[in-house]
Amino acid sequence: MAKIRVPTPLRAYTDGASDIEVAGSTVGEALGNLVEQHPDLRVHLFQDDDLRSFVNIFIGDEDIRFMQGLDTEIDAADSLRIIPSIAGGRRTQ
Repeated sequence: MAKIRVPTPLRAYTDGASDIEVAGSTVGEALGNLVEQHPDLRVHLFQDDDLRSFVNIFIGDEDIRFMQGLDTEIDAADSLRIIPSIAGGRRTQ
């Protein structure tokens, strides 16, 4: 089974787990399995059936947006990472 690494801010919705084994042959299926296992993650990752714009998924060093997106094929040895975009802050003078 492939694994998904969950970032620290989202681990509150995975009972503290950082690496979760998931089933699926595509990134979309793997993420679907992840939210089946941890339903509270859905609102943080998806808006309707689309990945939220600030959620980035990587397979190794490759961003799936530059591959086939959620249709990117994976195999059991793959490790996926969820990387939320970080924005905001305040400019100091």
